[in-house]
Amino acid sequence: MTSTAASRRARVSPFSDAPVYVIALALAAVVIVPIAYVVISGFRSNGQLASKPVGLPDPWVTHNYTKVIASGDFWRMVGNSIIIAAVATVLVVGVSALAAYPLARFRFRGREAIYTFFTFGLLFPIAVAALPLYLLLRQLHLDETLLGVALPEAAFGIPITVIILRPFMRAVPAELEDAAAIDGCTSFGFFWRVLLPLTRPALITVTILSVITSWNNFILPLLVLTDSHHWTLPLGAANYSTEHATDTAGVLAFTTLSIVPALVFFLFAERRIVGGLSGAVKG
Repeated sequence: MTSTAASRRARVSPFSDAPVYVIALALAAVVIVPIAYVVISGFRSNGQLASKPVGLPDPWVTHNYTKVIASGDFWRMVGNSIIIAAVATVLVVGVSALAAYPLARFRFRGREAIYTFFTFGLLFPIAVAALPLYLLLRQLHLDETLLGVALPEAAFGIPITVIILRPFMRAVPAELEDAAAIDGCTSFGFFWRVLLPLTRPALITVTILSVITSWNNFILPLLVLTDSHHWTLPLGAANYSTEHATDTAGVLAFTTLSIVPALVFFLFAERRIVGGLSGAVKG
């Protein structure tokens, strides 16, 4: 049997996986090339972009980036984005963990119906709720506030988070829960002391996804925030491109710097995202 398997592997063409690599490289190029163009073009002058839209800087110009970095408006937008992402992430992870726990560990009538309700939340677009959401926030005096953006972001992020956390919590052996109960641990004690530590990969995954989603959100800040002092980076980038329409190089530099924090965060967290999602599929 060993020799047969070895002979089969020997007959496999070394180019059998070539189509897979070609497709992977093509998809990578579709993502990387536009980002590389924006980053490199930020080091060019408007004259260089006008005379030769595609090309390397000659000479390299750093004024576009230094102008944005020296701007107080840019760092204020960074701070607003961080505050909103932090509040939304804490709410999403905390509420979703508390919701996923009974849906995963308890048996009661209507459990699957409630879980199905969360899955329907994935099909509800933000654009459809724009008008009633704005009216609700205005009645609660949350319009033109960072909290008025963070709360809806958390609400729209809870469904997918519950769906990811539930399989992890269901995968924890029931024997651990029985042992904890024998030791006098309450249901909440088991959740806090045993279940959460064991589902740490999933918690890290949903935390990363929530941060990135909040950081890149554009519709909710556009709906709620009109004062430039409250703008987030995506909203600031859109308005910057409108105000400096003739300064193409400056717009590209601002756009690059606005995506750098989320991009760096994602690159460092990529492995944990893949590991957490694969664990959810296995569960």
